[in-house]
Amino acid sequence: MAKASAVNRNKKRIKLNKKFIEKRKKLKKITMNKKISLDERFQAQLKLSKLPRNSSRTRIKNRCEITGRAHGVYRKLKVSRIALRELTLSGKIPGMVKSSW
Repeated sequence: MAKASAVNRNKKRIKLNKKFIEKRKKLKKITMNKKISLDERFQAQLKLSKLPRNSSRTRIKNRCEITGRAHGVYRKLKVSRIALRELTLSGKIPGMVKSSW
């Protein structure tokens, strides 16, 4: 089990990202547009830097929904490899069985 503080911190980042995603996209679009004057682009960049760091998408860590583990997480299932194995062995995931040969 991961530290509760790490899991909570990541949840806070997800919430902040959802809050500022539209504003961030708009400012990013302005800064990347070469047709707009340099001064306007610079002002947009300054506004972008004033936003909270944790509102950036790249700050969010993929974590297991069950254990909070950060490594070995399957993106589609949002579950770590260890939790996936336990769920499979207990028969909680339909169609998935332990491999043997």
